[in-house]
Formats: sequence, structure tokens, C-alpha cells
Amino acid sequence: MLLVHPPVAKPSEPPAGLARLSGALSSHGVEHRILDANLEGLLAVLSSPAIKSDTWTKRAVRDRARSLDVLRTRHGYTDIGRYKTAVANLHRLLRICSSPETSHLTFADYGDRYLSPLKSADLLQIAEHPEKSLFYSHFKDRLTVLIERSGTALVGFSLNYLSQSLSVFAMAGFVKKVFPDIKVVLGGSLLTSWMRRDAWRNQFKGLIDHAIGGPGEAPLLSLVGKKADHDASYSPSYGLFPLEDYLAPGLILPYSSSSGCYWNKCRFCPERAEGNTYSQIPPFSAAHELRILAAARTRPVLLHLTDNAVSPALMESFFTTPPGVPWYGFARITRHLTDPDFCMALKRSGCVMLKLGLESGNQRVLDSMQKGNNLEWSSAALKSLKRAGIGTYVYLLFGTPWETVVEARETLDFTVRHAPYIDFLNVAVFNLPANSPDAVKLDVRNFYDGDLSLCTDFTHPQGWDRRQVRHFLDKEFKRQPAVQAIIRNHPPAFGSNHAPFFLMRNDRGAQK
Repeated sequence: MLLVHPPVAKPSEPPAGLARLSGALSSHGVEHRILDANLEGLLAVLSSPAIKSDTWTKRAVRDRARSLDVLRTRHGYTDIGRYKTAVANLHRLLRICSSPETSHLTFADYGDRYLSPLKSADLLQIAEHPEKSLFYSHFKDRLTVLIERSGTALVGFSLNYLSQSLSVFAMAGFVKKVFPDIKVVLGGSLLTSWMRRDAWRNQFKGLIDHAIGGPGEAPLLSLVGKKADHDASYSPSYGLFPLEDYLAPGLILPYSSSSGCYWNKCRFCPERAEGNTYSQIPPFSAAHELRILAAARTRPVLLHLTDNAVSPALMESFFTTPPGVPWYGFARITRHLTDPDFCMALKRSGCVMLKLGLESGNQRVLDSMQKGNNLEWSSAALKSLKRAGIGTYVYLLFGTPWETVVEARETLDFTVRHAPYIDFLNVAVFNLPANSPDAVKLDVRNFYDGDLSLCTDFTHPQGWDRRQVRHFLDKEFKRQPAVQAIIRNHPPAFGSNHAPFFLMRNDRGAQK
């Protein structure tokens, strides 16, 4: 069996989902290989000769090795200016070495001007003509060698992001053309979302032999004749990944202790709209497993908890059984984080940064969203985390059905007042999940043209449409000096995946 992580996703760490699948297969003695085609493909594009002769491109080619070194060493994260220059130079090469007239490519995105990842017809078209893929010259040889040498009978592709869609179907189409007897399996979070839409009708029959929605360990084992408990939890395995090659100053170890969200009440949340249930590894077991993984020969420099929301119970388990390496993850703003002693204990456990869904600075909007927190908690949590030495990566959401420019300005005011306690900002415009039960209360219309679109546009009840929201963000919110100061610290392309390293540079405990 061959498991493939396709381009493009941020190449800073091994993919958590495939690591879990690899652990499940290994525990049952199933021989398999891993191909991180995302990392390999991006590095292959970067190493191809650049033809253009303009000054910037010449400088980017000259500094290519140095720019990669900036992303792979701790020293590269001591100066945000140097880091931004390195990313800009590498992005320049990705653009020049790709096909600027038809496609765009960055470390976080890949798209084609003439093919939409939201149209099943377009995905089937690139499957029929895989040579049109930007990554074709690389994956045709790698897939051929891996399949022929190992006698592969099944190839599994993991599809988690729209930026991977075109590559997934180009690679699947290539496999079917060259090795028609091989079974092609498709799984991943994006495919799961597609399968849970009413519009899903198995559009890829004939190309994809098996589509797996939700956790894939048990279904994948079943395909190779192994009986697995659907409730079993398998320890992830990272041994088959190219751990030395990722664009980070050491190994970032991704780990998920749960699926779904333990709160699961936020209106218009995709998790709730798709009916995803919450399942958690017992916190003590997860903490113990993480300690073992961190102490293994992989020796990670950072632990990335990929849970939708790290539960307070797991945090508390770290107090007695810390992972042994710095860690970060997404957390709900709860009363726990307002307690200075709790935050200090988090810091001692190795917490270097928390991603927090603040969303709005207006309490009525938060209540309407059923966020389950209040602004007093948010204020106290930001201050307690700052005093404890834990960084914050704060998410704000504009354009929800309950917001107008008045409430948006309250969010701006809250952000300005708390700017000393916010290290990074992620500012987004609200997208309405197409299958949300609350969508029936709104006047909806097509947002993206495509049968695989997960979002829909709507007529805002208050007249606060997307054009006005974007105008406010560009002309008012992002021009506020306190907000500008935070935004200047944001790592381009990699965002929260690299943000902890800028906090760890002055943290002696994290460097050990």
C-alpha cells in the first residue's frame, strides 16, 4: 500500500492524518509506504532552473539555499524582516518556475486559472490529462518507481484542502492510466465534507474505487483484509516521513487527541453543520502517549495539537504529565484561561502559544453565535496568558448575520485595547456553510460556481455585505496603528505553523 500526501499544503510538518493511518497499518503488520508529494513537489519546483533574467529573480536564485536555511534554523526566526525576505524570495521562485499564465503557486496555495477545485467536471478533466498538472514531471516518476518497486496494489490519497484537489485528481488519473489494476482510495477532511453534503452523488465513480468519509483507520484496514475495532485509537507513526526535510527549525510533531469539537454549539460552524460527533482519547492516555512520542528518537522541537479545540481536561493532564517539549494548539476561551494559576501551570507544561477564537468584540454577536463565552473572560484570559508568558494567536470573524459596522468597530476597539496582549491576528470574512440548518433562515444565493462548493452567499439581514466588510477591514481596521503593529509580526504563508518559533526565540525554557 502507498499513502500519498499531495500538493499543496504548508510544508512545515508531516501530515497528522497519514501519521495516524501509518500507525494503524503498522499495528496490524500491513506493509506500506508514505509519499509526501507535497514537500517533495515544492522542493522540486524550487530546485528547477529559473529562466527569467530580472534582478529580483536573479537574487532569489542566488539566495535560494540561504532562504531555505532561514526557514530551517532557529536563527531564521530571530528577525521577522529576514524571515519575510526569505519567504518572498522562495515565493518568487515558485511563481517563476510554475506557469504564471495559467496557475498560481505558494507554500499554502495552488490553483489553475482554467480549472476549479469546486467543479467535479474540472477535477475529472485533469484526471484525464494529468500531464497538465504543474507537479506532473515530478510525481509521474516518483509514483512509477514506488509502485513498481513495492508491488503496490492500493494507493491512498489524503485530501484535506482545496489547494490539494487538482494535484490529487491529476495523480489519481495518472495511476489509473498507467496502473489500471491498482485500487485508488480517497479520504481526508475535505472529501468528508463533500460526502456529507446533500449534493454528493459519488461524482468520481470509475476513478476513485473507494471514498472514505470520516476517520479512515478502520475502513482502510478493512480494505486490506484486517479486522479493526471502529472505536480503536492508534498511536501515530512518523518513521516513514522525511522528517529532516520539512521547512521548520526541527521536527514539528502534529498530534490530535480528539475529532469533532467538545463544544459543538457555535451556529454556522462547519463541524456542527456536517454533524460531526465528538470523540476524545482519554486525556491521561493522550498525555502519556505524547510524552512517549516526544521522547522517541524523532526528538521534536515543537508539538502541534491539531484538535479543533484542546479540552481543559487535556490541558490539566499536562500539568502532571507534560509532553517534554514546547506545544501549541487551538483552545476555546473558557473560565480556565482567566485563572492566572491555571495559565502558569500551562506554561510550565510547555505551552508556548494558544490559538483563540475571539471572533467578535460585541457580546450580543457572541451570544447570537452561541460561542459560550463572554468578553470579560476574553479580556481576563488574554491578560493571564500574557503574564504567564504564553503567546496568543487571535482569530476575528467579520460579516456574520448579527453584525453591522457598529459591532465591527467594537471589535476594533476591543482589539486596540488588548493589543499589548495579542501576538498574532487572523482576520477573516464570514463564509456561510451551504449545509447549515440555520441557512434556511437567510436569503441565500450561489457563492462559488461548482457542485462541490461548501459555502453559499447570502443577503445580509443588516445590509452589511462582503464588499462593505472588506472595505472596513482594508480602510479602517487594518490601518489602525495598534493593529498594524500586530499584523507586521505575522509570518507570511505559514501563519500559526511558524508563529510559535518567534515566541520561543526569547524563551530559554523552550530552547532546551
